Amino acid sequence: MNAASAVGAGTNQAMPFGLDEDQRAILDQADRYGRNELYPLCRRMDDEEWWPEEAFPKLGEAGFFGATIPEQYGGAGLDLLAAGLVLQGFSRWNHAMALSVAAHDNLCANNIYRNGNEDQRRRYLPDLCAGRTIGALGLTEPGAGSDALGSMRTTARLDGDHYVLNGSKIYITNGPVADVLLVYAKTDKERGAKGISAFIVEKDFPGFRVAQKLVKMGYRGSQTAELVFEDCRVPVANRVGEENQGVAIVMSGLDLERAMISPICLGVAERALELSIDYAKTRQQFGKPIGSFQMVQSMLADMYVLVETMRSFTYRVLAEAAPLEIGGGGRGDIHMLTAASVMYAAEACHQVLDKAVQVHGGSGYIWESEINRLFRSTKLLEIGAGTTEVRKMIIAGELLKGMSRNG
Repeated sequence: MNAASAVGAGTNQAMPFGLDEDQRAILDQADRYGRNELYPLCRRMDDEEWWPEEAFPKLGEAGFFGATIPEQYGGAGLDLLAAGLVLQGFSRWNHAMALSVAAHDNLCANNIYRNGNEDQRRRYLPDLCAGRTIGALGLTEPGAGSDALGSMRTTARLDGDHYVLNGSKIYITNGPVADVLLVYAKTDKERGAKGISAFIVEKDFPGFRVAQKLVKMGYRGSQTAELVFEDCRVPVANRVGEENQGVAIVMSGLDLERAMISPICLGVAERALELSIDYAKTRQQFGKPIGSFQMVQSMLADMYVLVETMRSFTYRVLAEAAPLEIGGGGRGDIHMLTAASVMYAAEACHQVLDKAVQVHGGSGYIWESEINRLFRSTKLLEIGAGTTEVRKMIIAGELLKGMSRNG
């Protein structure tokens, strides 16, 4: 059964708040697949920064890609919440693979579907949905992080029926293994952030190369790279949207990205809580399980409350972000909600893992332990897709705009 056919399959388990029976079936299948197929890969992925080349084709064959993409392009024809549930289930067992899936499926494939033309959809989406090709997004640059648009230095110059790209991108998830990349570049430097365009770049285009693979603290199996464009020739037919209109694609894409990071945090936190409960039941000190001690019980209770509040907020925002119109985002309630969701989820996940390591004691500090691997994952999601500080600026800015309108 693939993820699409899981809809309507049903389940006899109790429904969590916010999910109906069909949605629970999707989460359950992602959880089973993650446990059986992805969990056995995670130790080697973390130890060696290893990428299992067979993983994406198998995920595509199982129907886990393209939840937000119509069936005519090879997707499942579901919605953003369904895609988030897949990430949640995978993140319980292999968060590095889940991050790569998010970059491929949401940042690249869904962006092409939402913003590309019919020719681009038909050329790229079937292979992306099948896992035959791997997708990535190229936005962040060495000198442009939180100010990704204003400080962008990568340029695209029109030359006949091609654009010539020059510049570099850094911290690009899936960069070393990507076949198809959605890349942003300035087509009008005088217009600043309003002079940006989006392009679909294939790995074999002349002038494109992976400069270096980056080694990370966490999510180590998820491949990350610096990319370089040196007179890279991209056909005009691969420009996504109109020239100089890329900012709308960026902003709506960032809102969806933030909504999709939250279920990764949730899945990691769920697994940490499960491991901590099991450890508290089995670890003996002073002749009894440590779970019998009130201070350990206090930590477990705090972790549970954090996980459940993450769950409710994550599902709500995924559902509200699902109908985001093409070119929408970057403003209004959904801009604020997605920033708030990922800010809370990332910080709550950090708190859960901090307590989980404390429950595990010395064993949680050992590099090869699973709880240590989960702990090392927490910081990235307080940085990626806009830092915690940027998220606070977005929230406060929208709140103050609302006050101005109401004043």
